[in-house]
Amino acid sequence: MKKITKQTYLKWYEDMLFWRKFEDKLASVYIQQKVRGFLHLYNGQEAVLAGSLHAMEIGKDRMITAYRNHVQPIGLGVDPKKVMAELYGKATGTSMGLGGSMHIFSKEHHFHGGHGIVGGQIPLGAGMAFGDKYFKRDNVTLCYMGDGAVRQGALHETLNLAMLWKLPVVFVVENNGYAMGTSVARTANHQEIWKLGLGYEMPCEPVDGMNPENVAKAMDKAISHARKGNGPSFLEMKTYRYRGHSMSDAQHYRTKEEVEEYKKIDPITQVKDIILEKKYATQSQLDAIDKGVKERVAECEKFAESSPYPDTNVMYDAVYEQEDYPFLKHKLS
Repeated sequence: MKKITKQTYLKWYEDMLFWRKFEDKLASVYIQQKVRGFLHLYNGQEAVLAGSLHAMEIGKDRMITAYRNHVQPIGLGVDPKKVMAELYGKATGTSMGLGGSMHIFSKEHHFHGGHGIVGGQIPLGAGMAFGDKYFKRDNVTLCYMGDGAVRQGALHETLNLAMLWKLPVVFVVENNGYAMGTSVARTANHQEIWKLGLGYEMPCEPVDGMNPENVAKAMDKAISHARKGNGPSFLEMKTYRYRGHSMSDAQHYRTKEEVEEYKKIDPITQVKDIILEKKYATQSQLDAIDKGVKERVAECEKFAESSPYPDTNVMYDAVYEQEDYPFLKHKLS
C-alpha cells in the first residue's frame, strides 16, 4: 500500500474541501435555476472517494457509480470547470451539456458514469471487469452503489457471476443510511449490508466510510486481491450525507439532531484535526488552502456562466450516426 504521509493528509484536506465547496456552489446556483433537473450532492461522503483514490492506480483502474457523481471525475483528473459546465447544460461540459447532473462521463480518465437507473451500474461494472480480464489487462474496476441499490436483483446476479469468473472488480456500497427517504432498517431484516457477500463466499467487510485512512486501507486490500486474479470483494462503507437525497428532498424522515450528530465526525474536520495535531500544517496554512479552494470554485462558476449553450443540431448529431436518418421528420437549421 502507498504510504499515508503528511502530503497525503494535506491533499485529502484540499481535495475534500474543494469537492464540498464545489457542490455547495451547485446547490446555490440550482436555487437560482441555473442548474436544472435533479441534483444529488455528495456532502459528507467525501472520505469514501478520497481513500479510494489513494488506493487505486489513477489512469489505469476504472470507476463507475450511480447519479451522485459530480466529484468522482474531478478526483480522477477531469477539469472541474467542465463538470460544472455540464451541469449548466453548456457546450463546454463533459458531454457537451447533454448529460447533465446524473451522467458525468470521461472515457479518457476511466470514469464510466454517472447512471440514473438505481443499480444499473452494477452489472456494467462487472462487464468492464470481464473485458479487462478477457483482454488480459491489469486493471481493476471500482463499482459504487448506494444502500438502496443492494435490493435490486441485478446485484445478486452480478455477485454470482463475478465470483464464478473471478472478475477484477471491487463492489462498494456507500451506505449513507437512507435510500431516498427509506432507512436501511425498513428494507431488510438485517442492517449489516456487507454480509450479503457471505452468500457468495466473496471477501466482504464493513468500513468506516467517514475516515479516508480506513477507506484507503480497506480499498488497497480489495484492489490488490482483484489485481492478483483472486476475484471481487464487497465493501460496505458506512457513511452519511448531510444534504437531502436530492435538492427537492424535504428530509422528513430524519431529525436535525441526527444530522448534527454525524457532523461531529465530518471527514473534512477529522482530517483537519489530524493535520493540526501532528503539525503537518498551521492554521494559517490551512486558511491559505481554504482561500485557494474558494478561488478555484469561483473560476468554475465563471467558466460555466460564460460558456455557450450547445447548438440544437448537436442533440441530433450525438444521437443519430446516420445523417439521413429516415425517421427524423424535421431538419433543424
